[in-house]
Amino acid sequence: MSSPGPGGSKGAEGPDAPDAPDVPDAPGAPHAPDAPHAPAEAQRDLVVAELDIVRALVTGADAQAPRDRLAALRETVLGSSALDEIETGFGLSAFERQTLLLACGPELVGDVARELLDHTGQARLCFGTALSTLPGAHWDALTHQAPLRHWGMVRLADPDALLSSPLVPDERIVHHLVGIAALDERLSALSQPVAAPQWLPPTLGAVAGEVVSRWAASGPVVLHGPQPATTRAVAAAACTAVGLTPRLLGAADLAATTSDLVVLLRHLVRETVLARVAWLVDLDDLHDARVSVTGLGRALTTCDAPVVLLASTGPGGASIDGMGLPVLEVPRLGVGDRRRALVSALDRVGAEVPEQEVAAAAGAFDLSVADVEVVAAEVTQGRRLWSACRRRPRADVGNLARVRIPRAGWDDLVLPEPQLEQLRALVAAVRHRSTVLEDWGFAARTSRGLGTAALFAGASGTGKTFAAEVIAHELELDLVHVDLSQVVDKYLGETEKRLSRLFDAAENGGMVLLFDEADALFGKRSEVKDSHDRYANVEVGYLLQRLESFAGLAVLTTNARSALDQAFTRRLSAIVTFPYPDRAARLRMWSQALPVALPHADLDLPRLSEADLSGGGIASAALQAAYLAADDGGELTMEQLTRAVRWELAKTGRAAVSAPRASTRSGRSA
Repeated sequence: MSSPGPGGSKGAEGPDAPDAPDVPDAPGAPHAPDAPHAPAEAQRDLVVAELDIVRALVTGADAQAPRDRLAALRETVLGSSALDEIETGFGLSAFERQTLLLACGPELVGDVARELLDHTGQARLCFGTALSTLPGAHWDALTHQAPLRHWGMVRLADPDALLSSPLVPDERIVHHLVGIAALDERLSALSQPVAAPQWLPPTLGAVAGEVVSRWAASGPVVLHGPQPATTRAVAAAACTAVGLTPRLLGAADLAATTSDLVVLLRHLVRETVLARVAWLVDLDDLHDARVSVTGLGRALTTCDAPVVLLASTGPGGASIDGMGLPVLEVPRLGVGDRRRALVSALDRVGAEVPEQEVAAAAGAFDLSVADVEVVAAEVTQGRRLWSACRRRPRADVGNLARVRIPRAGWDDLVLPEPQLEQLRALVAAVRHRSTVLEDWGFAARTSRGLGTAALFAGASGTGKTFAAEVIAHELELDLVHVDLSQVVDKYLGETEKRLSRLFDAAENGGMVLLFDEADALFGKRSEVKDSHDRYANVEVGYLLQRLESFAGLAVLTTNARSALDQAFTRRLSAIVTFPYPDRAARLRMWSQALPVALPHADLDLPRLSEADLSGGGIASAALQAAYLAADDGGELTMEQLTRAVRWELAKTGRAAVSAPRASTRSGRSA
């Protein structure tokens, strides 16, 4: 494998950008030019001057004057000519160089076609004329394996007439000779440029450096990671580290047949030489691609282009089994790396953000390298750092969960002080994750259990889900409410895939992941009596592992704590027990359940609090009574509330006599 670019050039910026190791050239393989090329106008002058020398060989004119002009130009023009780059990059002999130049002559200078017609009988050069006219002629320059035809620089107008067929130069080569930077038309339509990161942490910089080393040693390489944007940034950094411009191709856009794919890969190599381009291929759309993973891997093993294939981990990522190419893992940015990346990006744009805010955002949001740059730009436009971070990830959870925008605050939550202290500690665990894990060294001790997982246990209606909403609101995070009916699947492995998608989305998006009625998923493992038991235990085992590696905030709620597998409780950061509300708590709940804007008569809330209802039951009764009031004059009365309480009690099979008793005082009804 040849060098993918100039060995000493560095394009990635920042203190931890990967250095490009020295990359040896393989004999005869193409490589991007090391020297800078001359400006476009000077390019044309150099090419035309050299073309005049070759024209003199055809017409028999004295070539000394054009030789002197070319020598003078080379002394004044800095950098190599486009023809020099082609010769060096593709390993052309002197004869092949002059053949290519004369084949392009009619496009470069109008008189060339007339001169060829007058002296050879054809308006275009043919191989026969080149062999008989140009010095240093050698027959093997005409073969398919020789550079001129192998790289598609020229083609035979008549494939059946090797010696007499006019040679038609490729348009891309003609443009390059006159200094026009026009990417191959087909590749330009199929690909798009990729911005290289301005900064990479050492962990990712090391991976980028390894990509360059692999290019030199074995050719194309696969980058595999959980964050596509970060994986793409590492690949782009590897390209710029050796002076190449990264461009992204979709695997679905590659050729359908092996022969067409080989031709396409040759064009990739050719553009690497002509335009100093390296190629990133996104494998994640291979599900709809016309080329197989195995076929693509086999074709790439002989490809001299600097190619990086990108694949995501998780259910949505492409399978890379059978590719036969080296695979490098690209990890997520750790909390410390996210913090340093944010500091670096904010410094570059001149944004001043308190260190405590940066640490909190780095601990809560699993930003990619690309996200960090966008966040910094939004901060300069006046957006708060936390809000800018929250706007970025927005992962798609499909129909597996409902993403809720929480609105309830601490004042809306009625709980004893010990439980409130535990909930506030969960908030603190998210806000100060960077400080505790990185600054105080806890992350260095283990990579497990660095997230926060809490169990909310208590009877139905005691505020477990509501408390999760309060926490999400306090942290200014979205609440991902898992829909178990969509997650659990009867087919082997499907439940795990869907859970993986949810956990990944919550990590990427900085969301609070809520599993209501968690005992349905996190139940106790049972003795294996049949295949159903085995599969159920596999699901529980997967959940144990994923919960332990989860880096975000997960909340599990249950009405039956004893039904949970004991292994789960050992992996929980906190277990908060939600008590059934006493009368004092119910009085507070009743006062909060009735909005200020609600028209009402004289209400006896202490009397209402005598009814044995949970917080959820009180909220439901208040809403039902409001509908009764809207249908009965527009004013809420004790009569309507009493009816609603009676109906709410009846839901649980309790007697209506448990409702508040009628009051004999004036203005109040039971």
